[in-house]
Amino acid sequence: ARRRFLIPLLCRFSGLFPMTQITDPILLGGAPGSPYTRKMLSLLRYRRLTYRYMIHNNRDGSAMPVPPVKLLPTFWFPDGAGGLQAVVDSTPIIRRLEREHAGRSVLPPDPALAFVDELLEDYGDEWLTKAMFHYRWHYAEDIDRAGSILPRWRNVCASEAAIAPLKAQFSERQISRLRFVGSNATTAPVIEASYRRFLLALDALLQRQPFLMGQRPGASDFAIFGQLTQLTHFDPTPMALTLQVSPRVFAWVEVMEDLSGLGAQDGDWLSRETAGQVLGELLAEGGRTYVPVMM
Repeated sequence: ARRRFLIPLLCRFSGLFPMTQITDPILLGGAPGSPYTRKMLSLLRYRRLTYRYMIHNNRDGSAMPVPPVKLLPTFWFPDGAGGLQAVVDSTPIIRRLEREHAGRSVLPPDPALAFVDELLEDYGDEWLTKAMFHYRWHYAEDIDRAGSILPRWRNVCASEAAIAPLKAQFSERQISRLRFVGSNATTAPVIEASYRRFLLALDALLQRQPFLMGQRPGASDFAIFGQLTQLTHFDPTPMALTLQVSPRVFAWVEVMEDLSGLGAQDGDWLSRETAGQVLGELLAEGGRTYVPVMM
């Protein structure tokens, strides 16, 4: 009796999970504390693309090619000659994956929405990262946590004696780089006020729809998610602020981690007619902060 019930049921629901062709996994290396690594891992899960993720820069014990500029994550794509080419920069990599793998796109088909999506992706990648880096290396509690945890990701078995000098060296190097993101005593209040306004704007948006681009995520969702994995779930100061201002955003970050089970229909994109009303606060915040920085 159970078989007579289950077989038709399985046949009925099998259409919800179409078979996909299994190909060689996409190779990438990164680290849990890299917002761009988290951005791309979440995107790969959503798109249901097979991948192999390496924290260490090796594959089966052999060294991997090194990109001209060492950034995380690093992807290794076939070079056409039987070898691998190291590629970095998440935004063009997303577009390459769109060309090479069909289905579950993260780029809206409407060109106007695609432009807005790319603008907000850039805002996440290049402006929110200022808040991420600022909070991590500006406050003593955040510095202590980052210095204690980040070096251990490459060797969780390392002794305390081995970690201590690495913690000091890594923290000093990162603190010295604060000036490169524009964080200093003068700009700190500007960056922190902007992050609070961003939280309020994203909270208001999430009360209307689950993603920036509608009922399905765009590239901008993954970019903003990547930065928030650190701001809301790792660094103590912005984590406390996020929980105070918007528990909704905190929860959204956890949902974004793995969207492989989310359905994606053509009609799930935000409409051009409602985009201004839905995204207005976020776009205004970008215009208030990131556009002047670019200019």
